[in-house]
Amino acid sequence: MSTLRNKVQLIGNLGNDPEIITLDSGKKLAKISLATNETYKNSEGEKITETQWHNLIAWNKTADIIERFVTKGQEIAIEGKLTSRAYDDKDGNKRYITEVIVSELLLLGNK
Repeated sequence: MSTLRNKVQLIGNLGNDPEIITLDSGKKLAKISLATNETYKNSEGEKITETQWHNLIAWNKTADIIERFVTKGQEIAIEGKLTSRAYDDKDGNKRYITEVIVSELLLLGNK
């Protein structure tokens, strides 16, 4: 059960092309934005789609795969864990962000 304490699984579409960063240490980092959609009918019977955006981070080999094979609009499935961090923006305001650290990646759909 301990492996279920912080586990996220998402299927969605990329909102933009991956941002790939190679650090001075040689490690590679991929940042992507993933949209997941939930559809339901409201009380009038109208179909409503709600979109949630998720910030994803991938390292090393997973970042290499993202760099080579993943593009804006593509559907992917990921598994990872949630992390939160804080930083100060350019105006000195404290900002908080929650990200998913990707451990597994599955390319879906046609490219």
